[in-house]
Amino acid sequence: MITLKRYTPEQQPAWDAFIQSAKNGLFLFERAYMDYHSDRFEDHSLMGYNGDELIAVLPANLASDGALWSHQGLTYGGFISGKRMTAGAMLQLFDALKSHCQEIGIHTVYYKAIPYFYHQLPAGEDLYALFRNDAVLYRRDASSLIYTGTNPGYGKGTKASLSKGRKAGLQVTVSEDYDAFMEIEEVILRTRHNAKPTHSRAEIRLLADRFPQHIKLYTVHDGNTLLGGTITFITAQVMHTQYIAISEAGRNVGALDTVIDYILREELDNRPYFSFGTSTEDGGRYLNEGLIRNKESFGARTIVLDFYKLTY
Repeated sequence: MITLKRYTPEQQPAWDAFIQSAKNGLFLFERAYMDYHSDRFEDHSLMGYNGDELIAVLPANLASDGALWSHQGLTYGGFISGKRMTAGAMLQLFDALKSHCQEIGIHTVYYKAIPYFYHQLPAGEDLYALFRNDAVLYRRDASSLIYTGTNPGYGKGTKASLSKGRKAGLQVTVSEDYDAFMEIEEVILRTRHNAKPTHSRAEIRLLADRFPQHIKLYTVHDGNTLLGGTITFITAQVMHTQYIAISEAGRNVGALDTVIDYILREELDNRPYFSFGTSTEDGGRYLNEGLIRNKESFGARTIVLDFYKLTY
């Protein structure tokens, strides 16, 4: 019989070990990542068992309106499954989720599906179970992805920008100067969008210290002058640009194109995918066409991040 139990801190070793062996597990689902902002969310993560065997976990939090989210502090993250997960077992997990929610008065579940390119083995059982449970697709974000095996190549604008960078003698390095980079990021977000980064400087340093193999900062310089760079989140399949920030001086000499080109040529380490992230706003209803064109100029093409709503 398949059952769901609430996660408790005592189960952290079992949770993390499962994430590390799962077919769609990522370091973002380990508790050392999830719990850095535990003060902002009421954790309601669940662990799925078939008898005594742990077969799935669901990173989740309970919102102030009583809805269950899979998890508001993460970009994505539905059920993370063991390698022996089957379609039938996933249907039973969703039955258990429905029973759990009804027992404690939760009537709405918001579910963020994990994009397929993060799967180390096929893991679409949850998408089928969502369909079977009449889940409603309420949001779809457009994200840009390079499949390195068939990259159609750079556009003319990117090639011209790279030529500027070479003429300027720009240099790209792996750096740990997160404060200097985040200062540029903060200025850009404040002046252009009246916004703040998702992570504070202290938080990104903390996470980089906890996950040095998964979080790396690449900076681009003109001599001793920092022009910007990108913070990447690295998994077995994917290198993802979590933050990109380039100063005005850097934009004038092709610094963005220079740092991305360097990563694509030198740092992928045979990973099949490079992700630029989303270019949509307003719950996916607005497409920033200038932003996505820039990503497409590197050969990226569109995939979608899907968000579902279950009503019980």
